[in-house]
Amino acid sequence: MCWWRWRNVIERKFIEDKVKEHKVKEWLKKELIDMGYSHCELEKTPLGTKVTIYSFKPGMVVGRGGENIARISQILEEEFKLESPHIEVKEVEVPELDPVIMANRIAKQLANYGVTKFKAIGHRNLQRIMEAGAIGAEIIISGKVPSARAKSWRFYSGYLPKCGEVAKNEVREGFKAEKLKIGVVGVTVRILPPGVVMPDRVEIKEGIGVEEVGDQEDEEGGAS
Repeated sequence: MCWWRWRNVIERKFIEDKVKEHKVKEWLKKELIDMGYSHCELEKTPLGTKVTIYSFKPGMVVGRGGENIARISQILEEEFKLESPHIEVKEVEVPELDPVIMANRIAKQLANYGVTKFKAIGHRNLQRIMEAGAIGAEIIISGKVPSARAKSWRFYSGYLPKCGEVAKNEVREGFKAEKLKIGVVGVTVRILPPGVVMPDRVEIKEGIGVEEVGDQEDEEGGAS
């Protein structure tokens, strides 16, 4: 086989694997969103495919006696053609710092308490995110809230960069669309988690001696 044909085969296989991975993640998100689902990771191993699911309600994901995990494994193997899927569930220790979980929580609160309470819901959840230790956070609620015309409401606090390396690689984002009586309402949550080192941050170390340097002209004058 010519090298360019071999390259096309590899590229096609790579694209097919990525499409399958995307479909699996979307299905898991839809299936487990009410079980505290955050995100999942897929990794190929010599024994098959390792699927790691992150949730702040791992017991609900596993199910009684592991029946839910067994059902998910069977669907992933039969419908999505994953090779020997092995599912591992990990707990999200601080759900307030997970944008996917918070977006789903806010959407559910809007559905339960009504869009007239959207300001209280937005401010209360923003406060919880910041109290959990976030450097910055932003909540955007879009839709017919509270009027008949669609618009967006933004709740924000702390420092949250919109561009640059930190915004691209460190800011986490989650989105949830909820169908209400007034129409579809979208909730976007962006969080800059604690522990992120800013590129413009300057630290002055203690204990370093400072040497005073005199004016060059005075030194030259004294030497003459």
